[in-house]
Amino acid sequence: MTYKNASKNKPVGVIGTGSFGTAVANLLAENHPVILYSRRSEKVEEINRTKMSGGQVLHNRITATNDKDLLCDSCKLIFPSVPSKHFRSMLRDFASRLLPDHILIHTTKGLDVVDKDNSDDEKIGTITTASDVLTMSQVIMQETNVKRIGCMSGPNLARELALKQPAATVIASKFDEVIEAGRFAIRSPRFQVYCSHNIIGIELAGVLKNSLALAAGALNGMNLGQNALAFLISRGIREMIQLGEALGADKSAFLGLAGIGDIIATCTSPLSRNFNVGYRIAQGETLEYILSTSSEVAEGLRTVNICNMLGKQLGLDIPIIFTTYRVLFEDMDLNEGLSFLMNYKNTFDVDFI
Repeated sequence: MTYKNASKNKPVGVIGTGSFGTAVANLLAENHPVILYSRRSEKVEEINRTKMSGGQVLHNRITATNDKDLLCDSCKLIFPSVPSKHFRSMLRDFASRLLPDHILIHTTKGLDVVDKDNSDDEKIGTITTASDVLTMSQVIMQETNVKRIGCMSGPNLARELALKQPAATVIASKFDEVIEAGRFAIRSPRFQVYCSHNIIGIELAGVLKNSLALAAGALNGMNLGQNALAFLISRGIREMIQLGEALGADKSAFLGLAGIGDIIATCTSPLSRNFNVGYRIAQGETLEYILSTSSEVAEGLRTVNICNMLGKQLGLDIPIIFTTYRVLFEDMDLNEGLSFLMNYKNTFDVDFI
């Protein structure tokens, strides 16, 4: 039986109750009952009592639980939506319950560093080769018996999804069955779904644009105008492709919804967490203060840290990433960083196609 013929009464699972996990749950609930998982019992009680999660009103077909067995026994299709630094430990908690007939389509735009301390953004271990860095689909393959794996990525700002504004996404997988399952579960008149078999490329496009959004937010906070933003984005795409190819991605993914599409959304909107962090840095706030007053993770911080190390190990020409890292973690002055980029050696405009 193909997934499109599956019953709409069959529940779909979501792991993670942040703003994006909640937005995904609400989208899914337009087509299916949804079981929304949180590991904290008090959070589950609050969600079921208030019918609120991640700052959003929940669809009446969503039920929260902290019962892993209930989630995995009831749902063959599950959307993990947790920060990358917690992704591997989450999978280890679920591994004994996840079977080969499950389908996992993750929404996490982050990277994992193999066998390193992933407890926070500053402690990611030492990267020596590209094989030290994994996407979430690769972590799923390492930690579970699940084979039918996909990802969902695109210009999908959680707050706009919560407001039921129109949007589109990409579901990528090596398996047509996974793509079909995801499209059937989440597509609606307000949410279009496109497909790709280039899962690593789609994952990396969504991940790497977060670092660019940090820099874009800083430019906006410095009130430097649209010319500077266009310069940053166009050169930033080149760096994303360099990093993506170093990690095994096909560059075509960077030219679609998960790449250019997501860049437009997150590099121009204060609704983007990463853009907002960069903007606040430009307003004179310290990173420590920003983190202490933010309720959710800006994945770009971790991504910049990882890509800075990876770029140096591989000798990549990625000055925007290097400069963004120095501003965030080495107290480089923003004007000094801008001067460095403006005086960087000239290169060909398009040398990545």
